[in-house]
Amino acid sequence: MSKRAVILAGGKGTRLRPYTVVLPKPLMPVGEFPILEVIIRQLAANGFTHVTMAVNHQANIIKAFFGNGEAWNIKIDYSLEDKPLSTMGPLKLIKDLPDNFLVMNGDILTDINFTEFYDTHCKAQNIFTISAAKREQVSEYGVLVKNESNQLVDFMEKPKQNFLVSMGIYMVSKKAVDMIPVDTIYGFDHLMLELIKQKKFATVKEHNGYWLDIGRPDDYAQAIEEFETKKHLFLK
Repeated sequence: MSKRAVILAGGKGTRLRPYTVVLPKPLMPVGEFPILEVIIRQLAANGFTHVTMAVNHQANIIKAFFGNGEAWNIKIDYSLEDKPLSTMGPLKLIKDLPDNFLVMNGDILTDINFTEFYDTHCKAQNIFTISAAKREQVSEYGVLVKNESNQLVDFMEKPKQNFLVSMGIYMVSKKAVDMIPVDTIYGFDHLMLELIKQKKFATVKEHNGYWLDIGRPDDYAQAIEEFETKKHLFLK
């Protein structure tokens, strides 16, 4: 069965400035490869045959690097946003989407099994599947707890909280795309709230392996440091 993916590659990468003044974020290097090339290699190895890149900022540089995908034995084409449409809005510009397809950000370093993720979604006939990971958030501050008399009754030095967060990797059905408005800034958050409102709940699939969002400076630094020693996780 032919497998399709849409890669969201139109962001400006503001958190990685000044690096992204020169290069689009998906072409930021991790080891010997741009992060987006790592993703393309992973998708090709997992049987994906067609990738559409949703591009905007510095689109010509991305197109010049990847071309039609022949170098990776995968078909690559492009959907150009005339204006930023956030994360889900660009899907409305792509007219030939299949009933189920992968959507992901173009700056993710992970060892997720894309085949298993794809197949699990299709078998369950989910409307939307979110790949999720646990993240620990450490406060930069000591936290004060006071009572009604303004007396300090507790103090926590840089407390930690654990969250389950979206990895920026999704399986999407066309039923979900039908809910996205045309030519409108429409993000993952908008679509999730609409699905909840309509009681057409997305499915959360927790990933316990490796995941970094290299659009974050801390994650990017970690990816650069770890890529060579963990390369076998990402590229078989």
